[in-house]
Order: sequence, then C-alpha cells, then structure tokens
Amino acid sequence: MSKTPDLNLPAATAAADQTIAAAVPRIKLLSHGFSIDHPDPELGERLMADALGVADRDAMHGILRQLVRASVNGAKPDEVSLGFMMSMVQSIKPKDCIEAMMVAQMVSVHVMAMRCAYHLANADDIARQDSAARALGRLARTFPAQIEALSRYRSHGGSAVSVQNVTVADGGKAIVGNVTQYAKVIVSDKPAPAAPDARRVPMPELCEHARDAVDARRKTRA
Repeated sequence: MSKTPDLNLPAATAAADQTIAAAVPRIKLLSHGFSIDHPDPELGERLMADALGVADRDAMHGILRQLVRASVNGAKPDEVSLGFMMSMVQSIKPKDCIEAMMVAQMVSVHVMAMRCAYHLANADDIARQDSAARALGRLARTFPAQIEALSRYRSHGGSAVSVQNVTVADGGKAIVGNVTQYAKVIVSDKPAPAAPDARRVPMPELCEHARDAVDARRKTRA
C-alpha cells in the first residue's frame, strides 16, 4: 500500500527554516573567545544586535564580551550561565543602548547573587557564612533598585509622587490611603487661602435707624 505524499511538507519545511533563521542566535564559546552561532554571520549579528537593543556592531560585541566575562565561574566562562543570561536579556527586550547596559547589569547581578546563595548554603565556617551573607544581601538590594531604575527610564523619567494628606470640599470624593503615580507636579509657593470656619457666625449689619440711635447715644455721653 502506497502512502500519499504530503504536498504541504515542503512549505512547512521552508517555514520552519525561516523561523530558525530569524531566531536569536546563541553565543558559542571558543578557546580564544566567542562567536555568534548562526549559519549566516551577517544575519546573525543583525539579529543579535536587535535582541540587545543596540544600533551598531561595536556596541553589540562590547555587551556580549561583558556578559561572557560576567559568566566566568572558576577560571573560564560558563556556557550554561551565559545562555541563561542571554535568554533573560532577550526576554526583557532592551530598546536602546542605555537599556542594554542596564539589563546586562541586572542579569549579571542576579547570577552573582545566586552564586553567593550557593556559597552561603555550602559554607562550613562562620567567616565564610558572614562573607557570603553580606555579599548576597548587597546584591539582593541592588537588583530591585535596578528594576526600578529601568522602569523609570522606560516611563521617560517621570518621578514618583506620593499623596498622603488630601483635603476634600463638600460634594467631592476622597481616596483613603497613599496614592502614588508618575507625573509632573507644579507646586505654587503662595499660601493657600484659609478656609472659612463653619462655627463662626457673621455679625449682621445694623439698619439705618439703629445706626442713628447709636450715634445719638455716643454724642450724649460725650
């Protein structure tokens, strides 16, 4: 029994080849450095530059060289750590050279923090435990600060504004609690007018006859 040939197979194979060709290439570690693992070197460099968010070849190779050095474990770069770092960079998707540098620092700090956590878990004396714990604490505090810095940069530098005390007039609506948003705020240096005291009752004006009577009494006393 003969099998009917699949006429869609060549198209599917071609589509798969295009997907592989357009995927972000991996970094291949060599004895004397590293290379971009892609069948088309020019296309591989272009895809890698787009993944890193940089505009030229020098910036791309500079970021890659720094990531390779940051992946060093022991005496040589670690291909598994480098692959993880590159995957995280591509997931965050830096948009320009500033973001590329910030993201490279973020993934490097994370890898170093995990190494410190490993050393802390395997420390066999108090001195090594203290050293690993201090390093891990500093790196763990640095990482969320880097995330916040990247978020501020992506929001075009808007500064966070916290509102705690809100005065609401009659008929208004109030939000109870702290309100934080990124915005530009214009603050006037003029003091706000004092609100009228609801407990004060304004003095009524005297009518014309009453004023004449008061004036007459004042003249008599004089």
